[in-house]
Amino acid sequence: QVQLVESGGGLVQPGGSLRLSCAASGTFFNINTMGWYRQAPGKERELVANITSGGSTNYADSVKGRFTISRDNAKNTVYLQMNSLKPEDTAVYYCNAVIRLIRPYPFWGQGTQVTVSS
Repeated sequence: QVQLVESGGGLVQPGGSLRLSCAASGTFFNINTMGWYRQAPGKERELVANITSGGSTNYADSVKGRFTISRDNAKNTVYLQMNSLKPEDTAVYYCNAVIRLIRPYPFWGQGTQVTVSS
């Protein structure tokens, strides 16, 4: 059974930093794209950033220059370094990974709350 386990959320003041981690476990052939999405109250889930197995990255305009996504393929783990956090970054952050079993499937983590407030 494949699982994505997230960690690193919490409460931080505006201008602060947090680092999210998401580790994939279970039996599978490989992991394609990994990424982070977020959902604020009353809003739709949106892409924050993703990264391919080769290291190509993609960011939402709202986080460019502040957030950095990276991954450790040996550990099946993706990270999101979030700097210069703003109150509008407050949301539940979800890890996503496209994992090849017989064929590629999307998997989601359970979500981790990030709250930016003074």
